[in-house]
Amino acid sequence: QVQLVESGGGLVLAGDSLKLSCAASGRTISIAYMGWFRQAPGKEREFVSAISWSGSRTFYADSVKGRFTISRDDAKNTAYLQMISLSPQDTAVYYCAVRSGYGYVTQPMRYDYWGQGTQVTVSS
Repeated sequence: QVQLVESGGGLVLAGDSLKLSCAASGRTISIAYMGWFRQAPGKEREFVSAISWSGSRTFYADSVKGRFTISRDDAKNTAYLQMISLSPQDTAVYYCAVRSGYGYVTQPMRYDYWGQGTQVTVSS
């Protein structure tokens, strides 16, 4: 099993930045990809970004390209989501998740383990 703990959420103003962290523990050797998803009230969970565990491949939703950057620290088994130019439309609970398989990185049902989520609220 893999345990995931997110942190870094909060309340910010439009145009501000935030950096989310997701620390993985347990059987991390099984991880192929780590993804970030978000879910706003009344909406489905949506893909935000993903990174291969080697760090060599990254993926972004069109809505966050150019504003969000995913990265990871191999020594800390931690992935990060740097978010800039935040807007109220980015308000959601952000979840990190990991999967052992390859492909389909944008599909939440393909992920095996999930964190508890961290709230990001962007006020105008």
